[in-house]
Amino acid sequence: MFAHSDLIEHLSHAFQDLFHYPAHHISLQFTKREFNGDYTLTLFQYSKILHQNPEELGHNIGKYLIQTYPQIFASYEVIKGFLNITVADHYLLSKYNNIDENWGILSPNTSGKLILLEYSSPNTNKPLHLGHIRNNALGWSMAEILKTQGHQLIKVNLINDRGIHICKSMLAWLKWGNNETPESSGIKGDHLIGKYYVLFDKEYKKQIEKLLQKGLNKEDAEKQVPIMQEAQDMLRDWEIGKPEIIELWKKMNNWVYAGFDTTYKRMGIGFDKIYYESQTYLLGKEVITKGLEKNIFFKASDNSIRIDLTQDGLDEKVLLRADGTSVYITQDIGTAIQRFTEFSKLSQLIYVVGNEQEYHFKVLFKILEKLAYPQAKECHHLSYGMVELPTGKMKSREGTVVDADDLMDEMYLTAKQITEELGKVNELSDEEKKCLFEIIGIGALKYFILKVDPKKKILFNPQESIDFEGHTAPFIQYVYARIQSLLKKANFTHPSISTPITLQKEEREIIKHLLHIPDVYAEAAQQYNPAIVANNVYDLAKKYNRLYQEYPVLKEPNENIKNFRLHLSYTTALVIKQMLQKLGIDLPSRM
Repeated sequence: MFAHSDLIEHLSHAFQDLFHYPAHHISLQFTKREFNGDYTLTLFQYSKILHQNPEELGHNIGKYLIQTYPQIFASYEVIKGFLNITVADHYLLSKYNNIDENWGILSPNTSGKLILLEYSSPNTNKPLHLGHIRNNALGWSMAEILKTQGHQLIKVNLINDRGIHICKSMLAWLKWGNNETPESSGIKGDHLIGKYYVLFDKEYKKQIEKLLQKGLNKEDAEKQVPIMQEAQDMLRDWEIGKPEIIELWKKMNNWVYAGFDTTYKRMGIGFDKIYYESQTYLLGKEVITKGLEKNIFFKASDNSIRIDLTQDGLDEKVLLRADGTSVYITQDIGTAIQRFTEFSKLSQLIYVVGNEQEYHFKVLFKILEKLAYPQAKECHHLSYGMVELPTGKMKSREGTVVDADDLMDEMYLTAKQITEELGKVNELSDEEKKCLFEIIGIGALKYFILKVDPKKKILFNPQESIDFEGHTAPFIQYVYARIQSLLKKANFTHPSISTPITLQKEEREIIKHLLHIPDVYAEAAQQYNPAIVANNVYDLAKKYNRLYQEYPVLKEPNENIKNFRLHLSYTTALVIKQMLQKLGIDLPSRM
């Protein structure tokens, strides 16, 4: 955990003046609640270097700080190798007065990077599902967090709108669709296409079973199954541009795009630019040919073009097949280079993709590096674990995925049920209730996903995500709404704090937490981890809730203390709102 730079600087002076020791990378932690103090310095590592026992070392440093900087340090304690430092009230309040609506957010400037962040990347043969929700939530929030560091972000989506899986849905619709459309069926476009993708798989399995019953082994049956051969014929027709196939492809994809747009809007997700794989999949061929001429790549005995990355701890990778057709990484090479060209000042590409593609991106970044693109060293794969249900993994072909739209509907209904049971909406109009249930449901869904480190797997439980007393978005939203109600009752006008007051422990905890927010954003950006922000805003809400329970605000007889607590409530709500907005989570003014 980081702390204020001036406290670190004063500690560094203490080591230099007392021991002539240049202490670098000093780390302070918040003092645990059961001890006195604000910040804690662990002494053991310095004790060994300076040949002093921890208690003696701690007292020497503590006395130095109080004598040298009495306006900043109020007292200290040494307990079992830990120096607990208490800072003065007026020091905390002077820092606290700097907090505003842009607290912790750097303005874009010349030192910031131009970063392109790709996320979502759906296939047009099925609707978005629970896995996409994690991808979208991570991508959107990570872009917003990176903006706090002064970077400029370009949020993009690469839609996989070509390939054999698209042809499976198209073929099934031709066979069994009877010209069904989203309008005629009342089914959302992406759901309609997903329906035919599942139908294809069912028929595919039936035909395999028939061939197995005729005595073929499984490998031969899978090669000879008629419906798959038809799909492959359709793919070839698409690649040569057969007009009726292209027309069908465009029509069905447009149904899907309309469905995607509806889902993205409800999720609060957007993009600055959308790329389509059908327009990018051939881009890498020219790059591979030029790389071959420069001996970066080589032609193998089977006439395929490859790169040998064994010296880099990877393997030998095919870049163009023997027949000259491209493979998946060929497209990614071309698309990356197109983006380097399209955005001349681009510093970094970030890909939000599941952890099953980790090796793919290691290979991609190494190839871009060997092609001498300086941006390659800053490319990053934001890898994340899968989202699973209590029933196990999801499978698109079998129709066992958790559809994003259905899940959002379920979250809305769950929010409605729990909120009404708690009696929190009796005074709201029907329209206000609908808006509130949507904010709570979608916020709970996003927060449940974002509070987990991206690298970890998630077992999603809708009921658990909406708990007004748990580690959830609804708890944080409720604290925020409670503050809004408090400020409204007090007719709060945001007065400045001028009269010195004595801070209570809970007030100090909140102020220290608020002052730490810039470091939270910096750490989350550095580690590509929105969970750092998500968990920190929950801790802030908990600390405020504790203050609210233990100390009166409106009933406080001392006007100065009352005004301060109202001001602290206002500032806490301001920062909670800012942090949740970075996660893409809305806040209600009433709950």
